Amino acid sequence: MHPLAEKIERLLRDQELLCPGERIVVGVSAGPDSMALLHLLAGLAWQPALQITALYVDHGLRPAETEAEAALVKAAANRLGVGFELVALDVAAEAARCKKSLEHMARDLRYEAFIRLAKRLGATRIAVAHTADDQAEEVIIRLLRGAGRGGLAGMRLLREECIVRPLLTTAKHDILAYLQSADIPFLQDSSNTDLRFLRNQVRLEILPFLERYNPGLRRTLQRNAAILQDEEDLLSRQARRCWQEVARVSGTPPDQSARITIDGRRLLALHPALQRRVAEMMLIAMTARPDSRHIEQFLHLARQGQGGAQLHFSRGLRVRKQRGVLICSYPRGLGAGRGNLE
Repeated sequence: MHPLAEKIERLLRDQELLCPGERIVVGVSAGPDSMALLHLLAGLAWQPALQITALYVDHGLRPAETEAEAALVKAAANRLGVGFELVALDVAAEAARCKKSLEHMARDLRYEAFIRLAKRLGATRIAVAHTADDQAEEVIIRLLRGAGRGGLAGMRLLREECIVRPLLTTAKHDILAYLQSADIPFLQDSSNTDLRFLRNQVRLEILPFLERYNPGLRRTLQRNAAILQDEEDLLSRQARRCWQEVARVSGTPPDQSARITIDGRRLLALHPALQRRVAEMMLIAMTARPDSRHIEQFLHLARQGQGGAQLHFSRGLRVRKQRGVLICSYPRGLGAGRGNLE
């Protein structure tokens, strides 16, 4: 068995990312990473107990290339004895309609396609081919966008109990060496050199520039992400316990009857890091965007706001301070509204 195959099999087993008997959908673009992932999963010693379907997504952005890519993925699936599916999307039209970038829209629609197929097939896992190099790029991207600790922890091996990333700890050069040794064909996506996309700018310009000062920067970013993930898990567990102590939830946000009350005295007795976590949990529970500005406004109200003071968040969410208690609600339900809605 190839050393990379042994590594991936050990990782899947030790981390319990896949189990014999599971049905899985594998996103395969015909690029080197996803072609390696498909072959590695199909070659697992306990693979006969897996039910694998390769999914090729045509985003409608590169018509001159997609036919050859889809044909290569289908041929590989047939040769490996696994299923094959193709989904065609119109990313450009949806991006224009939703006013999103092509990059973000392609990602959102691609994952929606993964999830739809998994539900139709009864699959319990969706495997994607993010690598250790992708992790380093993702940390830089999130840093540029102002992410906090959670964002800087990067991507996880398992996300939302269904998205698995078996190659996340594997460097690109190891994947290319595996493909060469196994004589596995792949195709290069021409959009990977398009500098209109931030990820390509990070990969082709920013990281190479920074590596002039730290040649081991990718490994440093990967290691830091792993450390932050562990610390993030610890803080999350502590924050959940604190939430149970300081918050009371009634109704189902964002219904008009929904309400979260938070004991301001108990909240302020927590470490500042946990105060921010509780504020973030409130916003998430109330289906609001948990950005840093809103979190700081909430904590400022808890610390210094007078009785009766009120915060006006978007879509009708209001937070009112009353006798040291912070009352979070949608007085008129979800929707735009200015001023006092009580």
